[in-house]
Amino acid sequence: MSALQNNLTRLVVLGGAMFALAACDPQEMADKAMRRTAESVVQPVLARELPGNLADAATQCVLDAASPDEIRSLARDLGVEAGSQTVENIRNLALRPAAAACFARSGVPALKG
Repeated sequence: MSALQNNLTRLVVLGGAMFALAACDPQEMADKAMRRTAESVVQPVLARELPGNLADAATQCVLDAASPDEIRSLARDLGVEAGSQTVENIRNLALRPAAAACFARSGVPALKG
């Protein structure tokens, strides 16, 4: 392969990468990162009552029922054990009709007390 072909190949690859990055929505990326952070707070709380796979499914249901502001609020407890207010917020989210319907579709039992 000639030097010119190498340079053209690099240019095409670089252009494609730049196009792919430009297509990324920064707000969408931030929202996904915030949701992943909230998952790491919610899942251990639900795992106290539900075994692994069910806790994972319930976590997704709870987060799907939460507003963006509620997800940000849950994510604030990252790195510390969820306090009583956070546990209560998770329970309240789990009681919402959207979360309850998701629990039923996913085979997740209702949370106790």
